[in-house]
Amino acid sequence: MSKEINRLHPISAIITSAKVLKSMILPVAIIFVTNGFKFSFNFTSDHFLKTLLLLGIWIVVAVLAVVSGIIRWRTFVYWFEDGELRVKYGLFVKKKRYIPFERIQSLNYNEGIFHRLFGLVKVQIETAGSKDGKPEAELTAIRKAAADAIELEMRRAKKQIAEETEDEQPAQMTEEEVVPQIYHMSIRDLLVLATTSGGIGVVLSGLAAIVSQFSDIIPYETVFHELADFVKIGAFLVALTVMFILIVAWFVSVVITLINYYEYTVRIEDEKLIITKGLLEKKRITLPLNRIQAIRIVENPVRQLFGFATVVVESAGGNGESGKDKKITLFPLIKKQDCLETLEQLFPEMNWHPEFIHSPKRARPFFYRIDFIWLIPIIGACSYFLYPYGLLSLLLVPLTILLGIWQHKTAGYMIDGKQLTMQYRVFNRITFFMEKKRIQSIESTQTYFQKRKNVMSIKATVMSGMTGMTGNVPSLEQKDAETILSWYEH
Repeated sequence: MSKEINRLHPISAIITSAKVLKSMILPVAIIFVTNGFKFSFNFTSDHFLKTLLLLGIWIVVAVLAVVSGIIRWRTFVYWFEDGELRVKYGLFVKKKRYIPFERIQSLNYNEGIFHRLFGLVKVQIETAGSKDGKPEAELTAIRKAAADAIELEMRRAKKQIAEETEDEQPAQMTEEEVVPQIYHMSIRDLLVLATTSGGIGVVLSGLAAIVSQFSDIIPYETVFHELADFVKIGAFLVALTVMFILIVAWFVSVVITLINYYEYTVRIEDEKLIITKGLLEKKRITLPLNRIQAIRIVENPVRQLFGFATVVVESAGGNGESGKDKKITLFPLIKKQDCLETLEQLFPEMNWHPEFIHSPKRARPFFYRIDFIWLIPIIGACSYFLYPYGLLSLLLVPLTILLGIWQHKTAGYMIDGKQLTMQYRVFNRITFFMEKKRIQSIESTQTYFQKRKNVMSIKATVMSGMTGMTGNVPSLEQKDAETILSWYEH
């Protein structure tokens, strides 16, 4: 095994520095806004000294960021020795990390804009001991050939251990293997995903948040009068303007979705799922099948209507899509039937067509009765202060009852051997598939009113992220809840 010392690409110094400078953007923006944009380079101005001081601080921090990036690049080295990936870095405090190849669970690749310009890749090395969502080691920028060499050494080490354990003849090692593809996202799927994901609301709320930061600058009173005059022109123009805003928000949502999920592909190799995606920043996430704790099939009302679903994997480790998060979206958008067929191929031991035992009819009021605690004061306030239009808030009562009935019809569970499946909803319908050996805890709760009706709520938690992922089926038949508890007892 090679003991040659390898270094990061020089561009890693720029990437590290840019990461530090990027973290400064928000504090700088806050200072800029809170100061009321009162900056001046005129030495006679009252704001000149303040401007000079802030500018000096920013320059010092920027220089320190560049220096730290250069130091990180110059001191970081890695090499292969005795079946391990060895990493050493640090200027005054030297740090070494030895990672046995057989302990490596996954190699995740990221290709940002800088990486793609120079044919580089960022490699995140994860083991079962990776904590807080952080990789065991991170190679900021190396050549793709160097990344392939790490993966090749890892495969050789694991195959050698397997051969020693099983006493088999060594199989020929190939650097490139045909990896079967089990899912690919088309442009049509991207458009449907963007339209049904609620991204339009996120864009509009983000725009509103940005506008609210400039409340001291925007003349809201003048704008309000202009809008009032505009409304008088005609309802058609108002509707046209609203439609134009929604179209723009939809277009922005599509662009964001395209950037995040472009060429989204899932492949399977050596008992691992390999997810690749991204337009500006290409990512490759490796997920060992044995680290999957549970699987959730999520259907929002619109997607459920058209037979689409999202599949989310709860993982015991590895980087999720949000750093510390261990929730990995396996299939962002897939036909429900295709989803079940694919999951049957990946996990043939699981029952993907559950027959649920649902919440009893007498438990229905528990799904909406508690909502009136916060609903009645809101209706009362709206009706009093916004009379007569505030009386429209009374419509919240039948809508809440209908939502509760919908939730009641969804709530259910199934036990099949060593598998527990839960189904529930707030708005989205969630079907939660868990194996008994993966469940960390099962908890039952029963209020005084539930006890009178002989119903009980059940929660099951699996390891995922910092706090785990919990499935919750409210107000089941008491004997059904006790059956789940008895099933889980060792």
